[in-house]
Amino acid sequence: MTLLLRYLKPYKKSIAALLILMFGGIMLELYLPTLMANMVDFGIAKEDMDYVYQTGGWMLFCSIFAVALTVGVNYLSSGVAHGFGKDLRRSLFVQVQKFSLQQFERFGPASLMTRTTNDIRQVQDLVNALFGMMTRAPIMLLGGILLAFYRDSMLSLVFIAVLPVLAGIIFLIMRKAVPLFGLLQLKTDRLNLIIREKLSGIRVIRAFNRTEYENGRFNQANEDYRDTGIKVNKITAYLFPAMSMVMSVTNVSIVWFGGIRIDQGHMQIGNLMAFLQYAMMIMVALIMLSMMFVMIPRAQASANRIADVLRLEPTIADAGSNKLATEIKGRIEFAEVTFRYPGAANPALRSVSFQAGPGETTAIIGSTGSGKTTLLQLIPRLYDVESGAILIDGVDIRDMPQRSLRSRIGYVTQKASLFRGTIADNVAFGRDQLAPDQLEEALRIAQALDFVRSKEKGADEEVAQGGANFSGGQKQRLSIARALARKPAIYLFDDSFSALDYKTDAELRKALKQVTGDATILIVAQRVSTVKDADRIIVLHEGAISGIGSHEELLSSNNIYREIVASQLTEEESA
Repeated sequence: MTLLLRYLKPYKKSIAALLILMFGGIMLELYLPTLMANMVDFGIAKEDMDYVYQTGGWMLFCSIFAVALTVGVNYLSSGVAHGFGKDLRRSLFVQVQKFSLQQFERFGPASLMTRTTNDIRQVQDLVNALFGMMTRAPIMLLGGILLAFYRDSMLSLVFIAVLPVLAGIIFLIMRKAVPLFGLLQLKTDRLNLIIREKLSGIRVIRAFNRTEYENGRFNQANEDYRDTGIKVNKITAYLFPAMSMVMSVTNVSIVWFGGIRIDQGHMQIGNLMAFLQYAMMIMVALIMLSMMFVMIPRAQASANRIADVLRLEPTIADAGSNKLATEIKGRIEFAEVTFRYPGAANPALRSVSFQAGPGETTAIIGSTGSGKTTLLQLIPRLYDVESGAILIDGVDIRDMPQRSLRSRIGYVTQKASLFRGTIADNVAFGRDQLAPDQLEEALRIAQALDFVRSKEKGADEEVAQGGANFSGGQKQRLSIARALARKPAIYLFDDSFSALDYKTDAELRKALKQVTGDATILIVAQRVSTVKDADRIIVLHEGAISGIGSHEELLSSNNIYREIVASQLTEEESA
């Protein structure tokens, strides 16, 4: 929680102002019982109506002024809390953007969403209460006790008997409730994960007729969350009835013993009335504190989850040297690169070495799980190598600023990702500005211009979340257009032609060759037809390079490549 409090620094002036207003309001509220006691003892008892009117006027003024100060406090505390929440959400979002894919996968999307929304809301609500109830209650509690002692020290012994009882009740309830608050947040993660999987995989669920099964999974997680929430609420529900009972006993005791002291002549009626009001203020302050004891554990659990993300140092960071050639030509060199996923027994890539130069197309082929996608992901530093080095124009990419490195790469992922907005927005995603003719050129080269023009709004056609309103082939072509629009020095195509028919695939590769003459191109593909015209073909097998050469060279010298070609020969001949 301490880590998160630094986000309150920009609001120091507002916090100081609200504390001053709050203190003033509390002092006025504490002064009201004294005025009432004086009005009863010196005005009503002595039938001095002028004194009654004068004191009543002061009470009315103090009440109105206290209300105005309280409104000001609520306004400022709300602004501080929501500003704090906004800054914290922004920091959390920015921090996640810095994570490597390994670190991102450590938390998972569902948990990160919960931490960015529900957990921050819990902490934000606590901050709002911190400058409301939590600050107000101790001041009112202390002030009420002191003024009650001032009114009648003997009668105040009731509080000495009551306060330990209240403290014991709060301690026993919180000891059982606190562990459950952290568990409740974990169950929120689980529920969000299942909902996210169900919504994103709705097509697969329906296609395999697993709707009832998924409903069962959701119901189980939902009921588990409900049961934990009920258990927490059952425990904390004892708090307020117990507090009310203690308050009632306290009031009865004050009236009982206060009546005895009035009868003995040690106390006046006005003093007893003021004492009862101070007792009520003390009890209200204790109720506010007990509410805070309910809020704090849950917010603390949420704060710890947020801090876990903020404390995690990104494993991929810019080096202090920040070496970068003024003009990147795009020559890529893998020098004995080895990479292993966290917890994996065997490396995904082992001692991989090759070079790819400008104006050349290097294709990578191999069986599923051979490390093709992993190899491409290492170039823009989505992961960092375990050993060895990747160099661009002779400079280790770990010595380059990530922003500059990635700005020179056009990367088309294996799974085409589109974002909400228009087609034009998605194609221009990697550029600050994209002229209409540049947009049209990128779409034309990507073989997407015809289907875009067929849309009612053309390039201004809306794209649904994840590109759900486009086919797989259309999404791939738009993703390729997005990479082309950057005009980078390096193109990375990760099985980006798999959803295209052979004719479109051939036309796309022909168009690419005309406009990417000086660029370095790396293509991961499953089809031999996609890679056979490449300047260099790399055959990966179980994370290691099995062979490098042209199509003809590998046919004559590499058994694995021959097997791949043989498995596709009939299909390609018929095409």
